[in-house]
Amino acid sequence: MASKHVRSLVGAGSVQHDSELGSIHRLTKETFPMLERLSIKRLELAPGAIREPHWHANADELTYCLSGTVLVSTLDTGDVFGTFTVEAGQMFHVLSGAIHHIENVGDEPAVLIVAFSHESPEDFSMHAAFGAMSDAVLGNTYDLPASAFAAIPRDTSAPDIVRGAGEAVIPVAARYPDPHRFDVEGQTPPLSYEYGSAKLAREQFWPALRQMSMYSLRVEEDGMREPHWHPETAEMGYVDKGAARMSVMDPDGSVDTYLLQPGDVYFIPRAYPHQIEVVGDEEIHFLIFFDQPTPGDIGYRATASAFSRRVLAATLGTDDTTLPEFPLTPVDPLMVKRGNPVDPVEA
Repeated sequence: MASKHVRSLVGAGSVQHDSELGSIHRLTKETFPMLERLSIKRLELAPGAIREPHWHANADELTYCLSGTVLVSTLDTGDVFGTFTVEAGQMFHVLSGAIHHIENVGDEPAVLIVAFSHESPEDFSMHAAFGAMSDAVLGNTYDLPASAFAAIPRDTSAPDIVRGAGEAVIPVAARYPDPHRFDVEGQTPPLSYEYGSAKLAREQFWPALRQMSMYSLRVEEDGMREPHWHPETAEMGYVDKGAARMSVMDPDGSVDTYLLQPGDVYFIPRAYPHQIEVVGDEEIHFLIFFDQPTPGDIGYRATASAFSRRVLAATLGTDDTTLPEFPLTPVDPLMVKRGNPVDPVEA
């Protein structure tokens, strides 16, 4: 039986757009009912293709570039303009309502993972917005005669991806620092172990974030993300590389254990206990998005240090002589070394 916590972001049921210019695959609450306060898209752009200018009415956007080089232009409220390039391993952030475009300015396809701070994001297209207004209204807006717009085909549809004529225009300043952009993979991992690491795109390191954050998590074959939960944030993960297994417990006591492969997306509601482990022969790389700018968690390892042995023994239905010697853990490690054999893997 398929897990209610997992969907494929590259499956047939997720297609929003597919053409020679690129593709958009999305998972929202409509196709992934578990989602709450988060949703996700995979955007692929052919060289020269443009994700047309658009904005999201009810969601911030947090995007990670998997491959390629793109040019992003934004217009925020208060007449704040921005134009910058984003390369593989970098991210950008766009506030709800801010208009922006994404253009592949490289020679190879660009692939981006786009997360939103709403389970059902609402989009507006610049093409559609122009189609909503009459020639006269547009003429008055730009101090032009209405006839200036008569030859432009207009409707309220959204083409999603378009192609520009000629070469892309990349301003020199597009490579300068910009508050919308963050080089997460260029970061020295704040959490680093011999068996894995986590690079953190969160408010502490990227002040522009106000509703979301992302961890670039890598776990080696001999490591494991310990069982834990996030008291105030949901978790949505995209599998970039490797094979993994997760287990999550629901409030009714049921446990859902499932396998993950590249292209899969999983969702964990707030405060649900879960864990992640490698089941293949290579490291796993997850992009883990949260619905808070600074996510927090509580791990099983630190939890065992919060209570006396008497309380732990009574809770676990044993006595002091058979209770394990839990290590004192004042600071939870996030990741632990896997010293025991992997439990049997069931498809």
